[in-house]
Amino acid sequence: MKEILVFGHKCPDTDSICSSIVMANLQTKLRGMEVTPCRLGEINEETKYALKYFNVEEPRLLEKVEEGQIVVLVDHSEFSQSVEGIENAKIDTVVDHHRINDFRTSEPLFYYAQPVGCTSTLLFELYKLNNVEIEPTIAGLMLSSIISDTLLLKSPTTTLKDKNALEELAKIANVDINQYGLEMLKAGTNLDKYIEEELIHLDAKTVEKEDIKYVIAQVNTVSIPDVMKRKEKLEREINKEILAKGLSLFVFVITDIVNSNSEAIILGDRTDAISKEYEIKDNIAVMPGVVSRKKQILPLVEKNI
Repeated sequence: MKEILVFGHKCPDTDSICSSIVMANLQTKLRGMEVTPCRLGEINEETKYALKYFNVEEPRLLEKVEEGQIVVLVDHSEFSQSVEGIENAKIDTVVDHHRINDFRTSEPLFYYAQPVGCTSTLLFELYKLNNVEIEPTIAGLMLSSIISDTLLLKSPTTTLKDKNALEELAKIANVDINQYGLEMLKAGTNLDKYIEEELIHLDAKTVEKEDIKYVIAQVNTVSIPDVMKRKEKLEREINKEILAKGLSLFVFVITDIVNSNSEAIILGDRTDAISKEYEIKDNIAVMPGVVSRKKQILPLVEKNI
């Protein structure tokens, strides 16, 4: 039987990486054959912290898939956010918590999706539904994903299912949620090591709507002013990206994980998608209470673009 690959989206975050490892573990046990976790990009500092803490190796880097390759998608389904060649792969399974868009298959598949805060919350359910024991290390990866995607349950995407899963997983992994969660999130706010070109790609999602293509990128910090000191250089890199990829809009969101607020650098021909709701001054929009790209920023852009 052909090798089965599991992976999340490009510019992977903690949920994308950890869910790939967790899903590969679950599928290996259910199928009775080795299923391989992969990643579609470099791993950020927050994710590195989680993997090191639970002593788990990074998944292998995957740049493209061949025609007919059997794949399992986690934390995404949109082809624009997936691996090169995904259109011709055999998509066997999808587990996701995002919208369904730009997705099609030629054969039936298993698709498990719910509007929860994190993919790992759904994987937690799948372990339960299949009566598969959750090992402490796997529990640690899942709880790391939930903490990351919900910003320690502060994000508006958080549901009761996320909260309940996090509590049970913390018991299995023997982890103090708040202590570990804060340390992990803080690890992800160390942005000094990245040059501006890297910073705008750390967690960037490309979206296509008819003939319009745009990017929403997001970084977490404990000091928005510290990141804004690099505004001119960030703008130069963003404008390069707009020209190179023919983007109509680039939204670079800087989120304060302590105070749950964001500011965004907005560039492109369709800044009106943001300015209809937020004042843009000197290419910056101040967004009080905004922390979620999926639930707060993406719907805003989709409505107005």
